[in-house]
This record gives sequence, structure tokens and C-alpha cells, in this order.
Amino acid sequence: MKFTVRNPLDEGWYADPEARFYEGRYYIYVTNSLPYLEQQNHTCFVSEDLEHWTKIENIIDMSGFPWVKGAVWAPTVEEKDGKYYYIFATNDVPHLSKVGGLEIAVSASPAGPFKALLDHPLVGEFHNGAQPIDAHLFKDDDGSMYLYYGGWGHCNVARMNGDMTGFIPFEDGETFREITPKDYVEGPCMLRRNGKYHFMWSSGGWTDGTYRVVTATSDSPLGPFEEGRTILSTGDGRIANGPGHNGYLCLPGTDEVLMVYHRHKNGLKNGNARFLCIDRMDFDENGEILPVVMTDEWTHEG
Repeated sequence: MKFTVRNPLDEGWYADPEARFYEGRYYIYVTNSLPYLEQQNHTCFVSEDLEHWTKIENIIDMSGFPWVKGAVWAPTVEEKDGKYYYIFATNDVPHLSKVGGLEIAVSASPAGPFKALLDHPLVGEFHNGAQPIDAHLFKDDDGSMYLYYGGWGHCNVARMNGDMTGFIPFEDGETFREITPKDYVEGPCMLRRNGKYHFMWSSGGWTDGTYRVVTATSDSPLGPFEEGRTILSTGDGRIANGPGHNGYLCLPGTDEVLMVYHRHKNGLKNGNARFLCIDRMDFDENGEILPVVMTDEWTHEG
């Protein structure tokens, strides 16, 4: 498969991408990077070839979330039993409202529209100090579904129940287990590859050049995750600055992985000015993620 990626994928302001391959198409779900009260829905980018993208706006039916005032952030999605479950954050709890947090919606299509699954937030309270934002769904090889989430420097993991309406406690009775690694700020992301669990997260400040992606590996989806290494950063600043909050795409039928992330353009002094990008994610001989090199354009020969 040959394709050319031109970064950014779109000149609009988008952030916090979650990327998936469903039904023969690539999907990237994003936050509309606007002032908090203007963040009222999400956008999805769809492609069959990773080169030409179609934009679908307002993919959530927000009528099922009457308590939402804004700050509709950071989507995640996963398929289960032929349905697509979509989790996102609202209301920057407790800043815009005391009601909100992580919401869950469902659709028969990966393109939506996603309709409310519950009549209340899925996670509406703080557990272990973690603000209920920045969700990431991870389906393990055995079908177990894990939810990673958290802001304010704390990260939790929980195990979803069978109908995705709540959680199954772990063997010790704990429902929300804190797994916060060193320098964690937000944006958790989990990749399983060749038996290793690669946990990724964002560190630094989201509005500036300190933002970056850090990773650690474990033999378990529950960690521990220690000895974090930076794998995406501003570097020499030649291309862009402040890259972070990543997802990934596994190219079907191959062992190749791409990192999907947002970054800031040099010289554009607005924290919300974040742009959607894709670059290669390569691995060393030990299966560890190598530093990701930011580009303006690159071609996959396939």
C-alpha cells in the first residue's frame, strides 16, 4: 500500500486524536480545538487510503446529554458485538459544571451519529485524584475492555462490564485503579504489540513546546509502568512544537504502526491552534518504540 501523508492533515484546529481502522476505512476522532464554551461536539476524519480524508462534523447526538455546557473533549471509541461505543469528556468538571465528566454514547456505525447510552455520566466523580477527562478504550486480545483516563496528574484504569454501562471490579474489589507513572499529565494511550503493553501518555503543558509523549512498557495492561521514555517532542523545533495527546493506527495485514497526534505550528501563539498529524512509529530490535520523527510530508511505499 503506497500513500503520502501531508502534515497537517487539515488546516482546521483539531486536537486529542483517537484513531481506528473499521470496516475497511481509517477513522480519526478529534476534539474541536476552540474556546471551552464553543466545544460542543466532535469531528471525525475518514479515509480509505490514508491520503485523502473526508470530514464528518457533529458526530454526537448531543440531545441525550442535556447537562453539557461545553468542553466536549478527547474522544475514544471501540467496537464490541457489532456496536461502536464512544466515550468523551464534558464540562471540564468541576469548572463549567459539577455535573459531567466522562460520557458514553453508542452507534451502529463507526461514523456515528453516536447517541447517549446512559442518562447520566459514565464517570462523573474524581477517583484517586484523577479528573474524569481524556478517556482511552483498549480491547485486549482476550476481549477484555479497559478504560484508561485521567487529568490533573493522575491516571486510572477500570474494566468495562459486558454491556458497556459500567465497570467490573478487579479481583481485589477495587474499581478504579490508579496506575499513574512519573511525569504523567494527561492523554493515556495503550498499544499491545508482540505480547508487550506499551503505555503512552502526555507530559508538559498542552499550550506550549514542553508538551510531549512519554512511554513505558509492561507485561500487564495494569502495569506497573516505570522508567518512562520520551518518544515524541519538539526536538530542535524545526518542524513544529508541543506535539502530544496521541493515538495510533495499525496498518492491516502488516506489523506497521503509525502515530496520530496533534502539534502546534511555530510562530502561531494560540494554545488552541493545534493541528492533526500522522508520522511513523517504529520499533527497535527489542520491541521498544523508537523516537517518532515529526515531518511535513512522507511517503509509505508499502
